[in-house]
Amino acid sequence: MIIPLPNTSVADILRALQQAREDGGAVALGRVLTLVITTTDDKVEKVIAAANEASREHPMRIIVINNVSDANQTVPLNAEIRLGGDAGASEVIVLNASDELVGDPQGLINGLLLPDAPMVAWWPDAAPLRMSETSLGRVAGHRIADTITASNPVELLRILAEAYEPGDVDLGWTRITQWRGLLAATLDTGVDLGITGAKVSGALDNSAPILLAAWLRSELKVPVELALEGKSELGNIIRVDIMTNSGSIVLERTEPGFARLQQPGQPDHAISLPLRGLGDCLTEELRRLDADVVFGRVLTEGIPLLVAESELI
Repeated sequence: MIIPLPNTSVADILRALQQAREDGGAVALGRVLTLVITTTDDKVEKVIAAANEASREHPMRIIVINNVSDANQTVPLNAEIRLGGDAGASEVIVLNASDELVGDPQGLINGLLLPDAPMVAWWPDAAPLRMSETSLGRVAGHRIADTITASNPVELLRILAEAYEPGDVDLGWTRITQWRGLLAATLDTGVDLGITGAKVSGALDNSAPILLAAWLRSELKVPVELALEGKSELGNIIRVDIMTNSGSIVLERTEPGFARLQQPGQPDHAISLPLRGLGDCLTEELRRLDADVVFGRVLTEGIPLLVAESELI
């Protein structure tokens, strides 16, 4: 069900929500958080679809602040409420707001936040450089960027590293969870392998291989080489080589859903390694709303070391 609310206000939106509950039995019980998304016209439906997918695991109220670029909107605020099949396990409030209202997003959404529930801020396009110092960031305990969309991911990661505060996260980091898990399990043998270096091969102008290389640099304390080239249908990360005294450990994607693991003295293994969608990554990120200590260390320690040592970046 979609309820359009042209030329509206926060008070009108709240009344419409209450009326919808009374008329259709829609309830807000069990909502565990408020997700506030700041985006633009061309991304609205994509991010709502991802948030609705995440709501199956995390029932929530979704507030979408859409900075309207349509010059034909002559009023400060048009809105719509989505419930039922149009909102997954959530209730979605889309705020099509003028530049004047978007300039104070906290004031715009203040009356719409769920009481006694944490607020998460997500910038799926270009995140502000200092998320924790923005109007929304000062209130949100969890602040989500997405460096995968950046035209210059290295520079954005460097800026995020300089401005990092606990609670800052990046869906670029979430996208490499499976790679990190497989590599950690492979290296966790209880034996000193004598690791001497590593190499990450992946797509150029993409944050995923850079973050994976920075994680390896931070955790293994060895030099890490980056080999970046054009995009591949196999994904953003193609291959990781871990050099040891006994030979190389290689995890290489062979097709979009699978990878091959090679280890010295062992037969090759085919491993499931599916490509991850936006909704899947958002679902994972919302499972924990405390500070990601490992990501903070990779961002503030691994990225500067990688940038300083790598000739490619």
